[in-house]
Amino acid sequence: MITAIVFVKADVARIPEVGEAIAALEGVSEVYSVTGQIDLIALVRVSKHEDVAAVVADSLNKVDGVTATETHIAFRTFSRHDLESAFSLGLD
Repeated sequence: MITAIVFVKADVARIPEVGEAIAALEGVSEVYSVTGQIDLIALVRVSKHEDVAAVVADSLNKVDGVTATETHIAFRTFSRHDLESAFSLGLD
């Protein structure tokens, strides 16, 4: 599974509608409205790198109200559970 984190700048007056439209796209698992330099963060989860291009370039970028995107491909996932397992000594 390939995970891409997409930073989205959107028309400020349309952020909720843009977020909902992005969330409805196939391959998008979650969309967060955030503070800071960007307006939304979309998590794209697909099986092939080519599918990232299909979701981001062919669909997400074309959502009305999206003004810019920046895509980051995840190499590795670290969760609290993973970290606890990695540092566990097997002692209770």
